[in-house]
Amino acid sequence: MEKLIISGGSPLKGTVHIGGSKNSCLPILAATLLTREKCVIRNVPDLADVRTMCDLLKWLSARVKHDRANGVIEVQAESPLGVAPYELVRKMRASVCLLGPLLARLRNCKVSLPGGCVIGNRPIDQHVKGLSRLGAEMTIENGYVHARCNELVGTDVFMGGRFGSTVTGTANILMAAVLAKGTTVIDCAACEPEIADLAHFLIKMGAKITGAGGPTIEVEGVAELHGADHAVIPDRIEAGTFMVAAAITGGDVEIKGACAAHLSAVRDKLEEAGVNVTRTNGTIRVSGGASHRALEITTMPYPGFPTDMQAQMCTLMSITPGISVVTEKIYPNRFMHLSEMARLGADVALESNTAIIKGVNYLSGAPVMASDLRASAALVLAGLVADGETEVNRIYHVDRGYEKLDQKLRHLGAHIERADE
Repeated sequence: MEKLIISGGSPLKGTVHIGGSKNSCLPILAATLLTREKCVIRNVPDLADVRTMCDLLKWLSARVKHDRANGVIEVQAESPLGVAPYELVRKMRASVCLLGPLLARLRNCKVSLPGGCVIGNRPIDQHVKGLSRLGAEMTIENGYVHARCNELVGTDVFMGGRFGSTVTGTANILMAAVLAKGTTVIDCAACEPEIADLAHFLIKMGAKITGAGGPTIEVEGVAELHGADHAVIPDRIEAGTFMVAAAITGGDVEIKGACAAHLSAVRDKLEEAGVNVTRTNGTIRVSGGASHRALEITTMPYPGFPTDMQAQMCTLMSITPGISVVTEKIYPNRFMHLSEMARLGADVALESNTAIIKGVNYLSGAPVMASDLRASAALVLAGLVADGETEVNRIYHVDRGYEKLDQKLRHLGAHIERADE
């Protein structure tokens, strides 16, 4: 197992290029199961989760060619199997996205209940409810979700849940509906850019979809889909993380390849905090600003402030004068990073789903333990500004969602090295 060793105090300066979106790529790879023809997916990040999805597709008897150097994956699933095993599915939450396409293609499938980061309870009840509405018989036995049907039939499906619309649930219903008989209307659909990207790929395959990216998606089912060639959108969370990295170190970083329109909520909060953010010719430039201001942040479904940027902003607020209040409305228990931040000297308190952060003058390096993907990024950001040396352990979480994070930071002037624990 590896760790990152960081010596803080160096402002980040230079240019960083953003890779393809992890949260877009994974359901798109799952969607290749909807056709027997070859699909080509481009701008694919080289991540542990992507490699796990490729392993799953191979297990399901798809032919997979992964060109990691060029970020291209070719998939052809002529005769896929219908069982996704626990040994692979347990490694990441997004594996549940296999349920919709396997059901639509085979009419009978079993997918293990998913794993992934420990950021609180994330039930799949909305997935089960939505597929049941389309005519599937859904049972959960021995740790597997078993879905079967004679045919899927379009209908109205409401995807709202206790904490807002479910992104992976919307993706699953969308992928099942494209091969259902008749018209499906998905109400309270997730509006995230990753859902729109999935829909664009499905449309290239021959699906008939309108409204993706908005709260109501209409799908007219077709008899079959064909292969397609598609480039994945940029990763907005990777871009947002580098925006905070530039701000917290007082640096000056040009972020290339990101889609600024997907980052409006992050940009707004950084500007409110006194960070300089400018956009020119497809580049986002972030410089730290003379001083920062405390914030109130509430995570919300897109286009609100993303839950996947909450931990990183907590780190920025930990050394920002004043008292910041961060409320988590998507995953109320997603504050496991706060106890590790306290080890670095952060003054943080947690009341239910709200973090109260009193900015301190400085953080002090110490060994810390990553608990999930975005918590890992937050601890790396803390290490960039902490006095002395910070060790971030269990960085396999980082490698699940950030392509060569340490190399990119080192290119910007950070003192960061990877070593065995």
